[in-house]
Amino acid sequence: MKRLAAVVTLLGLAAATAACSGGSTNKSGDAAGGGGGLFTTIDVNRPGLEASAPANPYNPKGNSFPGYSSMKLGWVKNHLTDPNQALPGIAASWEIAPDNSAITLKLQPNAKWSDGKPVTADDVKLSIGIAYTQGSTAFSITPGAAGAAAEVTVVDPQTVKVTQDMANPSPKFARGVLDTTVLPAHVWNSVLPADFWDKLKAARGEGADAEKAREEVTGLGEKVIAFAPPKDVSAGPFVLERVNPSEALLVKNKYFFNAANVAPAQVKFLNYTGNEQIWNYLIAGKLDHAGFTAAPTDVMNRIKQANGNEVIKGYSPVAVGMAFNQSKKPYDNVHVRRGLAYLIDREQVTQVASPEGGTAAATTSGIHQKAAQAWIPDTLPSLEPYKVDVAKAEEEFKKAGLVKKDGKWALADGSAWKVSMHAPAGFSDWLSAQENIKSQLVKAGVDAEVVTTADYPLYLEELNAGKYDVGFWLMALGPAPYDIFQRLYGASNGWANVAGKVQHSAPGKNGNWMGGPEEIEVGGEKINPGELTAKLNSSDEEAAKPIMAQLAKAANQDLPVIQLWDYVNTQFVNNSRFTGWPHDDSILRMGTGVLPSGVWIQQGLIKAKQ
Repeated sequence: MKRLAAVVTLLGLAAATAACSGGSTNKSGDAAGGGGGLFTTIDVNRPGLEASAPANPYNPKGNSFPGYSSMKLGWVKNHLTDPNQALPGIAASWEIAPDNSAITLKLQPNAKWSDGKPVTADDVKLSIGIAYTQGSTAFSITPGAAGAAAEVTVVDPQTVKVTQDMANPSPKFARGVLDTTVLPAHVWNSVLPADFWDKLKAARGEGADAEKAREEVTGLGEKVIAFAPPKDVSAGPFVLERVNPSEALLVKNKYFFNAANVAPAQVKFLNYTGNEQIWNYLIAGKLDHAGFTAAPTDVMNRIKQANGNEVIKGYSPVAVGMAFNQSKKPYDNVHVRRGLAYLIDREQVTQVASPEGGTAAATTSGIHQKAAQAWIPDTLPSLEPYKVDVAKAEEEFKKAGLVKKDGKWALADGSAWKVSMHAPAGFSDWLSAQENIKSQLVKAGVDAEVVTTADYPLYLEELNAGKYDVGFWLMALGPAPYDIFQRLYGASNGWANVAGKVQHSAPGKNGNWMGGPEEIEVGGEKINPGELTAKLNSSDEEAAKPIMAQLAKAANQDLPVIQLWDYVNTQFVNNSRFTGWPHDDSILRMGTGVLPSGVWIQQGLIKAKQ
């Protein structure tokens, strides 16, 4: 999605050099099968290769490439309604208990590490122990955390069973387990103490001893991040051969369980520090695959025209909204928010800001429109689309008490009103969108400005501190229903879900910068949107649908945000050397931090061009 582009641009490193150095051979054919040569790509999750960084998937700069050299139990998809769907990874298959209380995993029978040792259930258990030190979703030690594992049992050398703590269950528990990175115990066992599992058991309790145990488990996280294996030992289709400031070279792992169907003999990750370098690689036809990078129209056209290049588009479970701080006037008045919604042409905004990476939101529902069609098809037609209508905008502003003087809207007491929108520097799509919205508002008599914040961390810090009237906010983060709505009705709007209990903080307290009302009347019924959202964390698909419909109605009438565009997952591939690119929405974009082309390769989808 566009986030990469924004982050890359944020670095301010715009050297337009193609930093592809030599040193590897484009072999034709390979003894282990597949018949391909060199596959070239970039790590979209991490600009800038760090030659001295370890082959450690938990190290932020680590030379570990998920899907290529780093393996997970499964590769979670982005299915529209089922967050637990996944492709096989180290786990060949799994069974989820009907009540979602456990997942039993069967490992690939022929899985081996790149040093020839077998991958076993003990590797998986150690990997889960390491995951606890990082506080991952299913392996959280926070008391009462939703979807947390309770027990990890090695059933036999090829089978592991993980049970969920049913005191606060989550329908996406299996997703959290499948998303576990698997590491070789014979390399990594020194990072956990011999009494680790006793400490973990103590950490699940209550009292001072439990708190001390939690601190000890969490404290191991830094040791895990800093760990540097003597060499890369991979269970993936490739293993790291070498890395320098220009490129990382991976070679085929002959012990990989599906090596016969892995087409490339080598993979080269090219270094980049700015969007311009990626554009140059793509225009030169050097990349067999790359995730989306924002580009001006003329550059995008040159990329599309390069020999063999193809742009593949699919579903991306995220949207962007123009969010209001409702603790500030006049944004505490719903008629002001609705009036602004009637003035903003979302089609125009999207065309200016994200023509390749987004589609204009059909309305504000809180859900990506593609997911909304799957979850609430009967509700969508009843939602107000907020199409551009100046007369309706003026009607709403008058209901809010705003006054129009000399062609410009002012506050009820006649004082000036300026819509001040904030965005982080370098987020070119957001800034372009805000400049376009500013033009539209000014044309309609609403004064407006765009204010740039130095960087994204500072933007989030100041947003959270309630310093902004209006900012942009990522929302609709599927595929799980709770994740979709928690951006609108979660901690940022006052509701904290701790250990299955929902607590509401007043605007300006505990991170509540959106400042919405605790109750909303929807269709003649008063609802608490935060409590409804929390219910989604333990609701199955059928139970979730009516709740999502109610929340979509609340978002549509109350407008805590104006949903501007829904992201489109756009990827670049080149058909000159390899073919077989998937076009399935659910696997075009996979779990966080995953390099999907590595997954496609290991599944045998990618073929060498004959």
